[in-house]
Amino acid sequence: MNRRRFLSTLAAGAGALAVPAAYAQSGPAQMHALAGFDHSGKPVNLQTYAGKVCLVTFFTAGCASCSADLKLMREFHVANKARNFVMIGVSLDAKHEDFKEYMRIVDLSLAPDQRFPIVWREAPNHQDTFGTIVKKPTHFVLDKTHKQLLKREGLFQPNDWDDLWLSLG
Repeated sequence: MNRRRFLSTLAAGAGALAVPAAYAQSGPAQMHALAGFDHSGKPVNLQTYAGKVCLVTFFTAGCASCSADLKLMREFHVANKARNFVMIGVSLDAKHEDFKEYMRIVDLSLAPDQRFPIVWREAPNHQDTFGTIVKKPTHFVLDKTHKQLLKREGLFQPNDWDDLWLSLG
């Protein structure tokens, strides 16, 4: 959805707040939870981010599509983390060594302000309600109460970016 067209429509509608079209759902939206630890042992819990729009991304370290999306998502994270937004990465790597190596590269190559919480889904203490992930990457946009607004299997689409930005309110 074109941001300008949406804002014009919104203004013409006497300021009525609308949910972006891509996020419109039939029936009740699924509410999600996630709890685990990052590579340094720091707890990561979705409940900590109550009141924030969350982008939860499932990926593997060796996936080219995942890397492309993560680069764009990192830029979005940096530009919007002062707003009501947080990004959480969930590594689907089968081997703990692959996850640790990826995190070592992240720690060496990215400034601290460009990092976001990343957990390893195969960790014994990891819990989440996102179900089976079939395609890598898979992204979930959650509203401020952690209800699912969007599930995108594969690359994030141009309209997804606009709708995510608009959902920040």
